[in-house]
Amino acid sequence: MKAVTWQGKRDVRVEDMPDPTNQEPTDAVIRITSTGLCGSDLHLYEVLTPFMTPGDILGHEPMGIVEEVGAGVPDLAAGDRVVVPFQIACGDCWMCLTGLPTQCETTQVTSEGMGAALFGYTRLYGAVPGAQAEYLRVPQAQFGPIKVPDGPPDDRFVYLSDVLPTAWQAVEYASVPEGGSVAVLGLGPIGDMACRVAQVRGAGQVFGVDLVSERLRRAHGRGVETFDLRSFDNEKELVTAIRDRTDGRGPDAVIDAVGTEAHGSAAARLAQQASAMLPRKIAGPFAERFSIDRLAALHTAIELVRRGGTISLSGVYGGTADPLPLLTLFDKQIQIRMGQANVRRWSDEILPYITDEDPLGVDDFATHRLPLTDAPHAYEMFQRKQDGAVKVLMTP
Repeated sequence: MKAVTWQGKRDVRVEDMPDPTNQEPTDAVIRITSTGLCGSDLHLYEVLTPFMTPGDILGHEPMGIVEEVGAGVPDLAAGDRVVVPFQIACGDCWMCLTGLPTQCETTQVTSEGMGAALFGYTRLYGAVPGAQAEYLRVPQAQFGPIKVPDGPPDDRFVYLSDVLPTAWQAVEYASVPEGGSVAVLGLGPIGDMACRVAQVRGAGQVFGVDLVSERLRRAHGRGVETFDLRSFDNEKELVTAIRDRTDGRGPDAVIDAVGTEAHGSAAARLAQQASAMLPRKIAGPFAERFSIDRLAALHTAIELVRRGGTISLSGVYGGTADPLPLLTLFDKQIQIRMGQANVRRWSDEILPYITDEDPLGVDDFATHRLPLTDAPHAYEMFQRKQDGAVKVLMTP
Protein backbone atom coordinates (compact mmCIF):
# COMPACT_ATOMS: atom_id res chain seq x y z
CA MET A 1 0.00 0.00 0.00
CA LYS A 2 0.96 3.66 -0.33
CA ALA A 3 1.59 5.46 2.96
CA VAL A 4 3.01 8.78 4.17
CA THR A 5 6.21 8.14 6.11
CA TRP A 6 8.38 10.35 8.29
CA GLN A 7 12.02 10.40 7.18
CA GLY A 8 13.43 13.39 9.08
CA LYS A 9 12.76 16.98 9.99
CA ARG A 10 10.50 18.50 7.29
CA ASP A 11 10.93 15.33 5.24
CA VAL A 12 7.83 13.20 4.62
CA ARG A 13 7.52 10.80 1.69
CA VAL A 14 4.89 8.59 0.12
CA GLU A 15 6.28 5.08 0.03
CA ASP A 16 5.18 1.50 -0.60
CA MET A 17 4.59 -0.24 2.73
CA PRO A 18 3.26 -3.73 3.59
CA ASP A 19 -0.52 -4.01 3.75
CA PRO A 20 -1.70 -4.31 7.37
CA THR A 21 -3.37 -7.49 8.62
CA ASN A 22 -5.29 -8.41 11.74
CA GLN A 23 -2.94 -9.48 14.53
CA GLU A 24 -5.39 -9.82 17.41
CA PRO A 25 -9.04 -10.92 17.65
CA THR A 26 -9.98 -7.33 18.51
CA ASP A 27 -8.39 -5.89 15.34
CA ALA A 28 -10.02 -4.63 12.18
CA VAL A 29 -8.56 -3.45 8.89
CA ILE A 30 -10.16 -0.55 7.07
CA ARG A 31 -9.70 0.81 3.58
CA ILE A 32 -9.24 4.52 4.08
CA THR A 33 -11.40 6.85 1.98
CA SER A 34 -10.38 10.16 3.60
CA THR A 35 -7.61 11.12 6.00
CA GLY A 36 -6.83 14.50 7.54
CA LEU A 37 -3.65 16.49 8.00
CA CYS A 38 -3.65 17.85 11.55
CA GLY A 39 -1.76 20.65 13.27
CA SER A 40 -0.44 17.95 15.59
CA ASP A 41 1.18 16.29 12.57
CA LEU A 42 3.15 19.50 12.07
CA HIS A 43 4.70 19.06 15.53
CA LEU A 44 6.18 15.79 14.23
CA TYR A 45 7.27 17.55 11.06
CA GLU A 46 9.14 20.25 13.01
CA VAL A 47 9.46 19.96 16.81
CA LEU A 48 8.96 16.40 18.09
CA THR A 49 11.47 14.83 15.71
CA PRO A 50 13.59 13.38 18.58
CA PHE A 51 10.78 10.91 19.25
CA MET A 52 10.35 9.77 15.64
CA THR A 53 11.94 6.92 13.68
CA PRO A 54 12.50 7.04 9.91
CA GLY A 55 9.76 5.03 8.24
CA ASP A 56 7.05 5.82 10.80
CA ILE A 57 3.65 6.06 9.09
CA LEU A 58 1.94 9.35 9.96
CA GLY A 59 -1.66 10.42 10.42
CA HIS A 60 -4.51 10.00 12.90
CA GLU A 61 -7.70 11.38 11.29
CA PRO A 62 -9.17 8.60 9.13
CA MET A 63 -12.45 7.23 7.95
CA GLY A 64 -13.16 4.45 5.54
CA ILE A 65 -14.72 1.06 4.85
CA VAL A 66 -14.18 -2.03 6.98
CA GLU A 67 -12.34 -4.74 5.03
CA GLU A 68 -11.70 -7.39 7.73
CA VAL A 69 -12.75 -7.87 11.33
CA GLY A 70 -11.39 -10.13 14.05
CA ALA A 71 -13.48 -12.63 15.98
CA GLY A 72 -13.50 -10.29 19.00
CA VAL A 73 -15.24 -7.45 17.15
CA PRO A 74 -18.94 -8.37 17.21
CA ASP A 75 -20.46 -5.04 16.12
CA LEU A 76 -18.51 -4.45 12.91
CA ALA A 77 -18.74 -6.20 9.56
CA ALA A 78 -16.99 -5.92 6.23
CA GLY A 79 -18.54 -3.04 4.30
CA ASP A 80 -19.38 -0.89 7.32
CA ARG A 81 -18.50 2.78 6.97
CA VAL A 82 -16.58 4.02 10.01
CA VAL A 83 -14.67 6.93 11.49
CA VAL A 84 -11.65 5.92 13.58
CA PRO A 85 -10.75 8.04 16.65
CA PHE A 86 -7.13 9.08 16.92
CA GLN A 87 -6.61 7.31 20.25
CA ILE A 88 -6.70 3.54 20.78
CA ALA A 89 -8.77 2.45 23.77
CA CYS A 90 -10.50 -0.71 25.00
CA GLY A 91 -13.76 0.76 26.34
CA ASP A 92 -13.82 -1.61 29.32
CA CYS A 93 -11.09 -0.53 31.76
CA TRP A 94 -11.66 1.82 34.70
CA MET A 95 -10.34 4.85 32.81
CA CYS A 96 -12.51 4.21 29.74
CA LEU A 97 -15.60 3.63 31.86
CA THR A 98 -14.84 6.91 33.65
CA GLY A 99 -14.91 8.75 30.32
CA LEU A 100 -11.15 9.02 29.88
CA PRO A 101 -10.22 6.76 26.93
CA THR A 102 -7.08 8.85 26.41
CA GLN A 103 -5.85 7.24 29.64
CA CYS A 104 -6.94 3.68 28.71
CA GLU A 105 -5.29 1.21 31.06
CA THR A 106 -5.20 -1.47 28.37
CA THR A 107 -3.27 0.58 25.81
CA GLN A 108 -1.27 2.95 28.05
CA VAL A 109 2.31 3.19 26.80
CA THR A 110 3.73 2.39 30.22
CA SER A 111 7.27 1.98 28.92
CA GLU A 112 7.28 5.71 28.19
CA GLY A 113 5.09 6.77 31.12
CA MET A 114 2.37 7.97 28.74
CA GLY A 115 -1.36 7.52 28.28
CA ALA A 116 -3.30 5.61 25.64
CA ALA A 117 -1.61 4.70 22.36
CA LEU A 118 -2.30 6.99 19.41
CA PHE A 119 -2.21 6.35 15.69
CA GLY A 120 0.84 7.73 13.89
CA TYR A 121 2.28 9.69 16.80
CA THR A 122 5.85 8.95 17.94
CA ARG A 123 7.27 6.21 20.13
CA LEU A 124 5.93 8.08 23.18
CA TYR A 125 2.47 6.93 22.14
CA GLY A 126 3.31 3.46 20.95
CA ALA A 127 4.70 4.07 17.44
CA VAL A 128 1.44 2.66 16.01
CA PRO A 129 1.35 2.89 12.19
CA GLY A 130 -0.79 5.85 11.23
CA ALA A 131 -3.70 6.66 8.98
CA GLN A 132 -2.25 8.62 6.09
CA ALA A 133 -2.25 5.46 4.06
CA GLU A 134 -4.47 3.29 1.88
CA TYR A 135 -5.20 0.82 4.67
CA LEU A 136 -5.13 0.93 8.46
CA ARG A 137 -5.01 -1.78 11.11
CA VAL A 138 -7.30 -0.69 13.96
CA PRO A 139 -6.53 -2.29 17.35
CA GLN A 140 -9.35 -2.42 19.93
CA ALA A 141 -11.89 -2.21 17.11
CA GLN A 142 -14.60 -3.53 19.43
CA PHE A 143 -14.72 -0.01 20.91
CA GLY A 144 -13.01 2.63 18.78
CA PRO A 145 -14.61 2.86 15.32
CA ILE A 146 -17.76 4.96 15.02
CA LYS A 147 -20.24 3.63 12.46
CA VAL A 148 -21.74 6.31 10.22
CA PRO A 149 -24.43 6.06 7.53
CA ASP A 150 -23.81 5.67 3.82
CA GLY A 151 -24.75 8.54 1.55
CA PRO A 152 -23.33 11.88 2.76
CA PRO A 153 -19.78 12.74 1.68
CA ASP A 154 -16.84 11.94 3.95
CA ASP A 155 -16.57 15.60 4.95
CA ARG A 156 -19.74 15.21 7.00
CA PHE A 157 -18.16 12.65 9.33
CA VAL A 158 -14.36 12.56 9.04
CA TYR A 159 -13.84 15.28 11.67
CA LEU A 160 -15.27 12.94 14.33
CA SER A 161 -11.80 11.37 14.34
CA ASP A 162 -10.19 14.41 16.00
CA VAL A 163 -11.23 17.96 15.07
CA LEU A 164 -14.80 17.85 16.37
CA PRO A 165 -14.19 16.06 19.69
CA THR A 166 -11.04 18.09 20.34
CA ALA A 167 -12.90 21.36 19.79
CA TRP A 168 -15.90 20.07 21.75
CA GLN A 169 -13.76 19.09 24.72
CA ALA A 170 -11.92 22.43 24.55
CA VAL A 171 -15.24 24.24 24.94
CA GLU A 172 -16.51 21.79 27.57
CA TYR A 173 -13.34 22.21 29.62
CA ALA A 174 -13.55 26.00 29.22
CA SER A 175 -16.83 25.99 31.21
CA VAL A 176 -18.21 28.96 29.28
CA PRO A 177 -21.38 30.08 31.08
CA GLU A 178 -24.60 30.46 29.09
CA GLY A 179 -24.37 33.81 27.34
CA GLY A 180 -20.79 34.23 28.56
CA SER A 181 -17.58 35.09 26.73
CA VAL A 182 -14.69 33.04 25.40
CA ALA A 183 -11.53 33.98 23.55
CA VAL A 184 -9.90 31.43 21.26
CA LEU A 185 -6.18 31.86 20.64
CA GLY A 186 -5.25 30.36 17.28
CA LEU A 187 -7.75 29.91 14.44
CA GLY A 188 -6.33 26.82 12.81
CA PRO A 189 -8.66 23.81 12.44
CA ILE A 190 -9.18 23.26 16.18
CA GLY A 191 -9.50 26.94 17.10
CA ASP A 192 -11.85 27.61 14.20
CA MET A 193 -14.06 24.67 15.12
CA ALA A 194 -13.93 25.58 18.83
CA CYS A 195 -15.40 28.99 17.93
CA ARG A 196 -18.24 27.27 16.07
CA VAL A 197 -18.90 24.83 18.91
CA ALA A 198 -18.93 27.67 21.45
CA GLN A 199 -21.49 29.54 19.34
CA VAL A 200 -23.90 26.62 18.98
CA ARG A 201 -23.54 25.83 22.68
CA GLY A 202 -24.72 29.27 23.75
CA ALA A 203 -21.71 31.54 24.23
CA GLY A 204 -22.71 35.18 24.03
CA GLN A 205 -19.35 36.54 22.85
CA VAL A 206 -16.72 34.58 20.91
CA PHE A 207 -13.39 36.26 20.21
CA GLY A 208 -10.81 34.80 17.85
CA VAL A 209 -7.11 35.74 17.74
CA ASP A 210 -4.66 34.88 14.96
CA LEU A 211 -2.18 36.50 12.60
CA VAL A 212 -3.11 34.72 9.35
CA SER A 213 -5.47 36.78 7.20
CA GLU A 214 -7.34 33.83 5.69
CA ARG A 215 -8.03 32.31 9.09
CA LEU A 216 -9.26 35.61 10.49
CA ARG A 217 -11.58 36.17 7.51
CA ARG A 218 -12.93 32.63 7.78
CA ALA A 219 -13.82 32.99 11.48
CA HIS A 220 -15.18 36.53 11.03
CA GLY A 221 -17.46 35.24 8.29
CA ARG A 222 -19.13 32.97 10.85
CA GLY A 223 -19.78 35.75 13.38
CA VAL A 224 -16.60 35.59 15.45
CA GLU A 225 -15.18 38.92 16.62
CA THR A 226 -11.61 38.62 15.38
CA PHE A 227 -8.37 40.27 16.49
CA ASP A 228 -5.32 40.33 14.24
CA LEU A 229 -2.12 39.98 16.29
CA ARG A 230 -0.28 42.03 13.68
CA SER A 231 -2.44 45.04 14.56
CA PHE A 232 -1.01 45.28 18.09
CA ASP A 233 2.45 46.36 19.17
CA ASN A 234 2.46 44.04 22.18
CA GLU A 235 0.42 41.58 24.23
CA LYS A 236 -0.84 44.29 26.57
CA GLU A 237 -2.59 46.12 23.73
CA LEU A 238 -4.34 42.93 22.61
CA VAL A 239 -5.43 42.11 26.16
CA THR A 240 -6.75 45.65 26.65
CA ALA A 241 -8.72 45.50 23.39
CA ILE A 242 -10.51 42.30 24.38
CA ARG A 243 -11.04 43.42 27.97
CA ASP A 244 -12.74 46.54 26.62
CA ARG A 245 -15.32 44.23 25.02
CA THR A 246 -15.96 42.45 28.35
CA ASP A 247 -16.63 45.32 30.77
CA GLY A 248 -12.92 45.54 31.58
CA ARG A 249 -12.72 42.10 33.21
CA GLY A 250 -11.56 39.84 30.40
CA PRO A 251 -13.42 36.85 28.96
CA ASP A 252 -14.89 34.15 31.18
CA ALA A 253 -12.72 31.58 29.44
CA VAL A 254 -9.75 31.38 27.10
CA ILE A 255 -9.01 28.42 24.83
CA ASP A 256 -5.37 28.01 23.82
CA ALA A 257 -5.56 26.22 20.47
CA VAL A 258 -1.95 27.04 19.55
CA GLY A 259 0.32 24.93 21.72
CA THR A 260 4.05 24.43 21.68
CA GLU A 261 4.86 26.21 18.42
CA ALA A 262 3.45 29.60 19.38
CA HIS A 263 5.00 32.72 17.88
CA GLY A 264 6.87 35.07 20.18
CA SER A 265 9.67 33.12 21.87
CA ALA A 266 12.92 33.10 19.93
CA ALA A 267 14.88 31.42 22.73
CA ALA A 268 12.43 28.53 23.08
CA ARG A 269 12.29 28.09 19.31
CA LEU A 270 16.09 27.90 19.20
CA ALA A 271 16.04 25.22 21.93
CA GLN A 272 13.45 23.20 20.02
CA GLN A 273 15.48 23.41 16.82
CA ALA A 274 18.68 22.47 18.61
CA SER A 275 17.19 19.30 20.10
CA ALA A 276 15.86 18.32 16.67
CA MET A 277 19.37 18.52 15.20
CA LEU A 278 21.06 16.32 17.81
CA PRO A 279 21.97 12.71 16.96
CA ARG A 280 18.95 10.46 17.43
CA LYS A 281 20.48 8.48 20.30
CA ILE A 282 20.74 11.56 22.51
CA ALA A 283 18.00 13.76 21.03
CA GLY A 284 15.17 11.81 22.69
CA PRO A 285 16.61 11.75 26.24
CA PHE A 286 17.61 15.42 25.88
CA ALA A 287 14.10 16.43 24.78
CA GLU A 288 12.44 14.38 27.53
CA ARG A 289 14.47 16.10 30.24
CA PHE A 290 15.14 19.60 28.94
CA SER A 291 12.54 20.35 26.23
CA ILE A 292 11.01 23.81 26.29
CA ASP A 293 7.67 24.94 24.86
CA ARG A 294 7.08 28.29 23.23
CA LEU A 295 4.58 29.60 25.76
CA ALA A 296 3.55 32.93 24.24
CA ALA A 297 -0.05 31.81 23.70
CA LEU A 298 -0.37 30.35 27.19
CA HIS A 299 1.07 33.47 28.82
CA THR A 300 -1.42 35.55 26.82
CA ALA A 301 -4.25 33.30 28.00
CA ILE A 302 -3.19 33.75 31.63
CA GLU A 303 -3.06 37.53 31.26
CA LEU A 304 -6.30 37.74 29.29
CA VAL A 305 -8.75 35.53 31.19
CA ARG A 306 -10.83 37.23 33.87
CA ARG A 307 -10.17 36.59 37.54
CA GLY A 308 -11.83 33.34 38.53
CA GLY A 309 -12.02 32.29 34.89
CA THR A 310 -10.97 29.12 33.12
CA ILE A 311 -8.21 28.32 30.63
CA SER A 312 -8.69 25.31 28.38
CA LEU A 313 -5.61 23.93 26.63
CA SER A 314 -6.18 21.98 23.43
CA GLY A 315 -2.91 22.91 21.73
CA VAL A 316 -0.25 20.22 22.20
CA TYR A 317 2.54 20.96 24.68
CA GLY A 318 5.55 18.69 25.12
CA GLY A 319 8.07 20.54 27.27
CA THR A 320 9.31 19.67 30.74
CA ALA A 321 11.29 22.80 31.61
CA ASP A 322 8.63 25.48 31.18
CA PRO A 323 8.54 28.42 33.63
CA LEU A 324 4.97 29.36 34.48
CA PRO A 325 3.72 32.42 36.38
CA LEU A 326 2.27 30.43 39.26
CA LEU A 327 1.87 33.57 41.38
CA THR A 328 -0.43 35.07 38.76
CA LEU A 329 -2.34 31.82 38.30
CA PHE A 330 -2.88 31.55 42.05
CA ASP A 331 -3.70 35.22 42.58
CA LYS A 332 -6.23 35.32 39.74
CA GLN A 333 -7.74 32.03 40.92
CA ILE A 334 -7.55 30.62 37.42
CA GLN A 335 -8.67 27.09 36.65
CA ILE A 336 -6.79 25.19 33.95
CA ARG A 337 -8.03 22.06 32.17
CA MET A 338 -6.19 20.24 29.42
CA GLY A 339 -5.50 16.95 27.68
CA GLN A 340 -6.01 14.89 24.56
CA ALA A 341 -9.64 14.73 23.51
CA ASN A 342 -11.61 11.73 24.78
CA VAL A 343 -13.25 11.05 21.43
CA ARG A 344 -15.80 8.39 22.34
CA ARG A 345 -16.87 10.34 25.42
CA TRP A 346 -18.17 13.14 23.20
CA SER A 347 -19.05 11.46 19.88
CA ASP A 348 -22.70 10.71 20.72
CA GLU A 349 -23.21 14.34 21.81
CA ILE A 350 -21.65 15.63 18.60
CA LEU A 351 -23.52 13.44 16.11
CA PRO A 352 -26.76 15.52 16.20
CA TYR A 353 -24.70 18.55 15.07
CA ILE A 354 -23.55 16.90 11.83
CA THR A 355 -27.04 16.49 10.44
CA ASP A 356 -28.33 17.80 7.13
CA GLU A 357 -28.62 21.30 8.62
CA ASP A 358 -24.86 21.29 9.28
CA PRO A 359 -24.79 24.00 12.00
CA LEU A 360 -21.01 23.56 12.44
CA GLY A 361 -20.24 23.96 8.74
CA VAL A 362 -18.41 20.67 8.33
CA ASP A 363 -19.36 20.25 4.68
CA ASP A 364 -17.10 23.11 3.58
CA PHE A 365 -14.65 23.05 6.51
CA ALA A 366 -11.77 21.69 4.41
CA THR A 367 -9.88 24.30 2.42
CA HIS A 368 -7.88 21.77 0.40
CA ARG A 369 -8.52 18.22 -0.85
CA LEU A 370 -5.51 16.47 -2.30
CA PRO A 371 -4.52 12.97 -3.32
CA LEU A 372 -2.36 11.11 -0.82
CA THR A 373 0.52 11.21 -3.29
CA ASP A 374 0.66 15.00 -2.78
CA ALA A 375 1.31 14.64 0.97
CA PRO A 376 4.82 16.21 0.92
CA HIS A 377 3.38 19.32 -0.74
CA ALA A 378 0.42 19.31 1.68
CA TYR A 379 2.73 19.27 4.72
CA GLU A 380 4.90 22.07 3.38
CA MET A 381 1.90 24.21 2.41
CA PHE A 382 0.19 23.70 5.78
CA GLN A 383 3.36 24.30 7.79
CA ARG A 384 4.10 27.53 5.91
CA LYS A 385 0.43 28.63 6.01
CA GLN A 386 0.40 29.05 2.24
CA ASP A 387 -2.54 29.29 -0.16
CA GLY A 388 -5.05 29.84 2.64
CA ALA A 389 -4.56 26.31 3.98
CA VAL A 390 -6.57 25.80 7.16
CA LYS A 391 -7.70 22.18 6.83
CA VAL A 392 -6.34 19.61 4.40
CA LEU A 393 -8.02 16.29 3.58
CA MET A 394 -6.25 13.65 1.54
CA THR A 395 -7.72 10.82 -0.49
CA PRO A 396 -5.77 7.60 -1.03
